Amino acid sequence: MASKLARLLTDSRRALFTMLGVLAVIWLVQLVNWTDDYGLSREWGLRSQRLDELPDMFTMPLLHGSWEHIEANSWPLFAFGFLAAYRGMKKFLWVSLVILLTGGLTIWLFERPEAVTVGASGMVYGYFGYVVLRGLLDRNPLDAVVGVVIAAVYAYVLLGVLPGDPGISWLGHLGGLLGGLVGAWLFRNRSPRASAAPRPAAATAATTTGPRAALHKELEDLGL
Repeated sequence: MASKLARLLTDSRRALFTMLGVLAVIWLVQLVNWTDDYGLSREWGLRSQRLDELPDMFTMPLLHGSWEHIEANSWPLFAFGFLAAYRGMKKFLWVSLVILLTGGLTIWLFERPEAVTVGASGMVYGYFGYVVLRGLLDRNPLDAVVGVVIAAVYAYVLLGVLPGDPGISWLGHLGGLLGGLVGAWLFRNRSPRASAAPRPAAATAATTTGPRAALHKELEDLGL
């Protein structure tokens, strides 16, 4: 039990520093982009239906069209990214790749050819979808509660996957959201719950008696 809690804390610290690092890189790129009159966005933003532009799906999330644009994306990217990463960095990286691909390909296939798409909002929608669905698929009580709370508080963001403002890439939002849902399914926990496995008598006695029994029981119920 103590090892599970220690691992969760370690993974949470990694998730925190990872997302702080991601934000630092995005804001540094924005500063360079701004001083260049947003030339990086024009050069490395994603244009649809051109094979030579396809790799730009990997640079698109680092670029933004204005300071207001990056400010709007930064907080939800950090929050949803942290919640997506705190259960383990390896799974988080794979999920991020799926979101990048689905969001980028959706834009590349269906966006207007004259449009240049930039921004991390597709990743935001992807992490949102992943966090909401992950707890239900993994049958983890803590993650399920987190997902339900996030879905209830931020349900309004789903309006962003509908056609609306021509200056906002709803296709990127939709593709990112689908990537998060697919990632939650692909990388769901397929192993049986550890608490369901038989336990040695000595271990059982140690955790079901004594003053810490209630604490151990609560932590087990939370999936820790």
